[in-house]
Amino acid sequence: MRVLVVEDEKRIAADVGATLRNAGYVVETTEDGEEAWFLGDTEDYDLIVLDLGLPKMDGLAVLKRWRAAGRTIPVLVLTARGAWSERVEGIDAGADDYLPKPFHMEELVARARALIRRSAGHGGPVISAGRLTLDTRQMRVTAGGVPVNLTPLEYRLVAYLIHHHDRTVPAPELLEHLYGTDDGREANALEALVARLRKKLGPRSIETRRGFGYTIDADAA
Repeated sequence: MRVLVVEDEKRIAADVGATLRNAGYVVETTEDGEEAWFLGDTEDYDLIVLDLGLPKMDGLAVLKRWRAAGRTIPVLVLTARGAWSERVEGIDAGADDYLPKPFHMEELVARARALIRRSAGHGGPVISAGRLTLDTRQMRVTAGGVPVNLTPLEYRLVAYLIHHHDRTVPAPELLEHLYGTDDGREANALEALVARLRKKLGPRSIETRRGFGYTIDADAA
């Protein structure tokens, strides 16, 4: 899962980024509104964590531009602004959730998980696809009811495919959400990762659809 953190306070940005990375997300950061608007308008993120008090362009204006352009990425607003009227303004502008500063990192992660799940059409914290089950709270995957020991990278791939198990995910999309856009990994790295996962999860757990991408095989026994 790929998250953009937009925060101009360097300490907060570093803490939020480190926390989300530890929770299994690929994190990119920016500290000004103009770059945030451009990234959110041109890149594919699973979640944007957005501060409102930004240089160059206010976070509320950034959010309004994204929504006016039809961008539906889930947005979690962070702000020191405490007035209820400002919170209402943020929600009305298109924010999906609102977290006032100061906040606990555990709550941030929980809200992030919930927003990403809901945007993919899942209500609860446990998602099943075929013989695989993903517990987003525990960051745990089971195959046929048996817990599977996965590396962080393997977990990210399985989690993304399970979140989107109702469709075939193209390889370029998977690469972006596993590594980010600046990593330069190629399709053969993804193929090797999928091959390792099939050994752990079962040979039919992840289906390759040549020319289309990868999907969880819901019919695998």
